[in-house]
Amino acid sequence: MKKIFLLLTLLAPAFVIAQILKAPEIKEGDGPYTQLIIRGAMLIDGTGAPPVGPVDIVVKQNRIVNIVSLGLPTPGMSSSSSRPKLEAGGKELDCEGMFVMPGFVDMHGHIGGSQAPIAEYVYKLWMAHGVTTIRDPGSGNGLEWVLDQKLKSEKNLITAPRIKAYVTFGSGAKEPIRTAEQARAWVNENKTKGADGIKFFGAAPEIMDAAIRENKRLGLRSACHHAQLGVARWNVLHSAQAGLTTMEHWYGLPEAMLTGSTLQNYPLNYNYSNEQHRFEEAGRLWKQAAAPYTEKWNAVMDSLLALDFTLDPTFDTYEAARDLHKARRQEWHETYTLPQLWAFYQPSRVAHGSFWFSWGTEQEVAWRENFRLWMTFVNEYKNRGGRVTAGSDNAFIFQLYGFGYIRELELLREAGFHPLEVIRSATLYGAQALGLEREIGSVEIGKLADFVVVDQNPLENLQVLYGVGAIKLMDDNSVKRVGGVKYTIKDGIIYDAKKLLADVKKIVDQEKVKSGFVLKQPGID
Repeated sequence: MKKIFLLLTLLAPAFVIAQILKAPEIKEGDGPYTQLIIRGAMLIDGTGAPPVGPVDIVVKQNRIVNIVSLGLPTPGMSSSSSRPKLEAGGKELDCEGMFVMPGFVDMHGHIGGSQAPIAEYVYKLWMAHGVTTIRDPGSGNGLEWVLDQKLKSEKNLITAPRIKAYVTFGSGAKEPIRTAEQARAWVNENKTKGADGIKFFGAAPEIMDAAIRENKRLGLRSACHHAQLGVARWNVLHSAQAGLTTMEHWYGLPEAMLTGSTLQNYPLNYNYSNEQHRFEEAGRLWKQAAAPYTEKWNAVMDSLLALDFTLDPTFDTYEAARDLHKARRQEWHETYTLPQLWAFYQPSRVAHGSFWFSWGTEQEVAWRENFRLWMTFVNEYKNRGGRVTAGSDNAFIFQLYGFGYIRELELLREAGFHPLEVIRSATLYGAQALGLEREIGSVEIGKLADFVVVDQNPLENLQVLYGVGAIKLMDDNSVKRVGGVKYTIKDGIIYDAKKLLADVKKIVDQEKVKSGFVLKQPGID
């Protein structure tokens, strides 16, 4: 979503992005151990299977080696003699009454920027919410920087999710890419440098076609935010047919289903560089597309399904467009949002996504209808067997790392997903989209030891996954916070999720002291 990526990629791809502070190499977490046994948990395995438990999950050398059912979920019914034995040097984690899921995959995770310039802050927000794998779509801190952090994460030298680095198409090129030959050359160089894939925004059709096909031939994966500057000539269908593996957001999809026109109905005074124009008119776009379940709507969906194409909607990063007040008053901002980030969120003609020049009822009503139609397509795509993943695209538009990801899960539920389907999108489907399904994405024997542990049932209420937990009235009429991820386990290392969140608060508090920051709502002295 970074506007600088879009404009510079389309107009002059040779550019440099300021890098943020790398995560410190400090040993944190508990383990790894020669053996780890997670005892007595309810298991939601990520495949879509219903919960089962209690189970003991046995890990050795960062691999799941056994999942043992303990029988009926009744105290005293399981035999201690049948339970896996703890070996010397091993570790038992008592998770009785808790729920275990695979580690979450954030398919759209920018590692900071000028608005969040501390990698440790970003990583720990993700990890505190159970995110153990992210795809950085664009590698805005520079590929070398991201690959350094990726390697350190793989070796667990830093507290961070595992990282997949997708590079913005054309970045680092000595001159703008004008030919198919130049496009193929850049794609090959990108692989040689160690990138995992490419993030596209748009280009001339012959360049897009050449680049996507060459990237696919090389065995790399790809994503595209189909910017409005390019969709008149190249939409989602063109990308999918060329071999694109995932689309980001929804741009380029309704344009493939327009009726009565070949172009979005832009006002005649429209200026794409004016973000009030850009986002206000985007909120009217789905109404211009074919109605749900009509011939053209079905034809586009069927074509994408046949290509095994992945949708990564990032609903959460657009939610402020339909309810700005709610987004800017989310309770975690006061405690966990950096002063730099809060300043970035404010109405601005410079900061991307801060398009609140004049935003009110008319814009929000249009966006609610936009969401309804968008969600209808995404839900039906899932119902027909299509892959939909969970990506957050934070920190823009009042959405915060980690918290925004859990909100994305809630919005998938709003779209019509069963809670088990939501978890599958957040885990197995994300792993599949990244080509990591043999390693992560479900709790199965042979896979890596990535887990999310929460002491409440997330299927009953996804809000228990928020770091601040969920509000519950107890039997004695007291009000308590319940939930919040308890443990995030990555590569067999146990992290106290609440301690990670406390570390985030400390970073924010330090930044507030430096600047004398006091959080204020826009327009209030």
